[in-house]
Amino acid sequence: MTRERIASFRNTWFAASVGITAAVAVAGALVGFVWLPLLQQQGAPFQSVWDAICGAAGLVHLSPTGDPIVQADHPTTSVAVTPQLLRGADAVSIGRGATLALRCTMCHGAVGLSLANAPNLAGQYRVAIYKQLVDFKTGARGSAVMGPLVRDLSDPDLRDLAAYYAYLPRISDRDAAPDNPPRIVESGDPMRGIAPCGACHGTVDSKAGAAWLGGQPAAYLYAQLMAFASGTRRNDINEQMRNVARRMTPEEIDAASRYYAEHP
Repeated sequence: MTRERIASFRNTWFAASVGITAAVAVAGALVGFVWLPLLQQQGAPFQSVWDAICGAAGLVHLSPTGDPIVQADHPTTSVAVTPQLLRGADAVSIGRGATLALRCTMCHGAVGLSLANAPNLAGQYRVAIYKQLVDFKTGARGSAVMGPLVRDLSDPDLRDLAAYYAYLPRISDRDAAPDNPPRIVESGDPMRGIAPCGACHGTVDSKAGAAWLGGQPAAYLYAQLMAFASGTRRNDINEQMRNVARRMTPEEIDAASRYYAEHP
């Protein structure tokens, strides 16, 4: 019976196992970080193997010097959304917002709860409201109704409106349905590049600038998702919503809209 240690390179089987494992790891790294990125690249070719590795790791692939910068042919959002945006609204700001909100009651209700298919604003995140108001004002988000209403409002006015509606309690006139989210809401579809809705519109926390969707009218949510999918609404930063919505089927859009409408 041999006394030679098993975990020793003198052991032929151990040395062969380590060698094969290392070879598989190297081959996998070459395939995942070099061959596949080179195979799937679009636009300018990678300049080096390191360039391909950085691209596979999700790092920004810089365009060669001198390439023209492609400018959008439509107004884009001018709001830099950060967690620090609009912190510390006081009672004066909320009071001014309440006065300004009198012009909004026809569509958004006296206490921020829509009587039709306009969005509910009561309890909505301040940053989300402020961003959309700014986008309506600048034309980054088109609306024949909202555009003229906010055109003459100052930036402090928009901040006060956001503070007022965020201050209102988030209530609903309906009971929540049993929590059985459709697959597209709960887990998305990684194979199609669709993140779960909760990644940005979560119940515990949310991504800065993402709206609270619970209890919104289903018709409104459906219309907005379809607008993102078609590109007629394009005020999402870095096309986050357009990239998701354009990959969803109409049935998935309808299911997601109904789910959020039924869960305030």
